[in-house]
Amino acid sequence: MIGVIDYEIGNLGSILNMLKKLKVSCRAVSNPADCFECSKLILPGVGAFDQGMSKLAEHGFVEPLHQIVADDKIHVLGICLGAQMMTRGSEEGQLPGLGWFAADTIRFFSRHDVANAKVPHMGWADIQVKKSSPLLHPGEEDRFYFVHSYHFHCDDPEIVLANADYGYEFVAAMSARKLVAAQFHPEKSHRFGMRLLERFASWS
Repeated sequence: MIGVIDYEIGNLGSILNMLKKLKVSCRAVSNPADCFECSKLILPGVGAFDQGMSKLAEHGFVEPLHQIVADDKIHVLGICLGAQMMTRGSEEGQLPGLGWFAADTIRFFSRHDVANAKVPHMGWADIQVKKSSPLLHPGEEDRFYFVHSYHFHCDDPEIVLANADYGYEFVAAMSARKLVAAQFHPEKSHRFGMRLLERFASWS
């Protein structure tokens, strides 16, 4: 059973619909205790970093999620804001993130001078997979839909799963242990997103 965390700030409907189309057992999870009954979790999110962290805390998910990650028994996929919240924090806000990755979330072009740059980065982009994983494989064609003004900045290149380009190369996905953070939206990425979510569902 895949649980999609419902803390009132995410694209639950689109994610659940794609999982159901794949005939994957899934449900929205609004009670933090129910996380422990799931074999996998998806942490979605759309909007501002501090709002996301505040809502996650308000709904009582922070400590149970920390326990799940410490136990390293349940696979967790973060999407967009949900993925950014897996870092230590964001230039967008003041609150600390979950800190599951040795990474921060930074604003596009805050550390690069790019002429005629527009934020947010919105639309389809190819990704370059940097290491083999259960969800993404080097050498495959992979294109995903992005909508974001911030991206990951990693301390350790070993956690970089995939990069993309928008004026410069940026980290589009990270992975470590049973965690994957995806800046793009699999649920909006047609066959590429379906393939990734199908692999997530079968990840053992």
